[in-house]
Amino acid sequence: MEGEGRVLWMKYGSLLPLLVLVLALWFRPPQDAVLDDRLDAVLSSLLRAERKVGINTADRPRVAIGFGGCVDLIVDGVMLLNKMGLTPANQPHHHDYIENEVQLAQSFAYFFAPGAAAERFMLNETLFNELVEASRDIPGNRWTVGGNAPVMAGRMATEGCDVLLGGSFSPDFTDVLSQHITVAGNEVEEPDIHLILEYPSGASWGQYTSRRANRYIVHSDDHNPYLSSMEDFATKLEEFEPDLLVVGGLQMMDNFPFQAGERKALLSHLAELLSSSSPKIGVHFEMASFVEESIMEDLLQYVVPHADSLGMNEQELPNLLSLLKGTNITVLSDPNPRVATVLDQMREVYRILNKCYKDAVREGNTGGTKVKLLTRLHVHTLAFQAIIVKHGSQWKNTMSATAKASLTANRHVCGSNDIDTTKARLIMDDSFSVSRQEGSQRIPLEETKPVSCWAEDDYEICVAPVLVCTEVYQTAGGGDNVSAAGLVLQI
Repeated sequence: MEGEGRVLWMKYGSLLPLLVLVLALWFRPPQDAVLDDRLDAVLSSLLRAERKVGINTADRPRVAIGFGGCVDLIVDGVMLLNKMGLTPANQPHHHDYIENEVQLAQSFAYFFAPGAAAERFMLNETLFNELVEASRDIPGNRWTVGGNAPVMAGRMATEGCDVLLGGSFSPDFTDVLSQHITVAGNEVEEPDIHLILEYPSGASWGQYTSRRANRYIVHSDDHNPYLSSMEDFATKLEEFEPDLLVVGGLQMMDNFPFQAGERKALLSHLAELLSSSSPKIGVHFEMASFVEESIMEDLLQYVVPHADSLGMNEQELPNLLSLLKGTNITVLSDPNPRVATVLDQMREVYRILNKCYKDAVREGNTGGTKVKLLTRLHVHTLAFQAIIVKHGSQWKNTMSATAKASLTANRHVCGSNDIDTTKARLIMDDSFSVSRQEGSQRIPLEETKPVSCWAEDDYEICVAPVLVCTEVYQTAGGGDNVSAAGLVLQI
């Protein structure tokens, strides 16, 4: 009998897993099936909205993007800190820059628990090199092209643009760039390394648990802060005749040990470059993690007045708004803000910057340079995308651009062009208020029309939910990819 039982098990045992799967599907809770149907409907509608506008590959849009670039070394952040013997800080603490292991542990813990993105300059080059060497042995580590400008350039080339990229790169670096990207800048022997400490939602480090997937970036970059490609970029810009000029990567200047007056001189030169461009060319400034108040003030003087489009995330928006309102920089904000909160902050940034523009023009305080009215503002968050565009401006296809930005968020973070709804979820509310003001209109999230657009004052607002990736491949570069994809359909 015992032998017979063994034979029967060998014959039918392999069918048991299949039977278990069938039964699981049969008795699956009906709400799961409804949720799947809803995600599929939202995805289909977003794809349909994205496809409403195509890129003319015979007449590719031309985009000039500066500045800088690096090689990103991406590792599991918790695994690296554990390998380095860094213990979780009892008191998380914000540091403008990193000088030692204690500050690194405190700073990482500060942003890790809420799941907020951060980037810090490491003055201690020895410690940085030790981190890089330790990262080489971390399972799953990988190297990739990094830096705001190259990442945005790569996305725009993929989406059908020809790109002029301002940066100083090594031959190996340029070899991996798209054939539709032309580099303007000096050649360097070795690119700078930026260390990306990634972590998933729910990751644990000692007593801390991350509320969402994100990354903490450290670098000891001593080339990119000097915008060394700016001269060559400016020379080639006129001949390139771009439809759009994009500026990013300026956070490399944050807390960098410049000599007195060096940074202002560089930004003044950049202001001249932006001011000298044709008024017909749109100028977009992609913000990043800035913590030094003086550089934010410099940006408001030398860069922001020459941009008619701004891109930022849910941390950078209140940071900018705080400074515009005359208060201290907001280092850490809610990593999962409500739609109404973000929209109110966007309206206020739009209003304040355009009032500054009008006051400067009326009083003749433009410093002899051409300043621009802000006509586009894009804020990308984990849960949704929101874009404001001024009526009658050069920016087109706002609804489709918002949908494309939303889809790109999932594609980048999941590491796949094909969106799998079994690896996604909606975390935006089923309906949202358009403002925190009492009595404000509520807009429901409709699966067959997920991008909501409406007119206010002199602008249009569009909001789209993000199919948030639940199996994260990479968060670094997410904002750059999303901003670039949204811009492609609007030029």
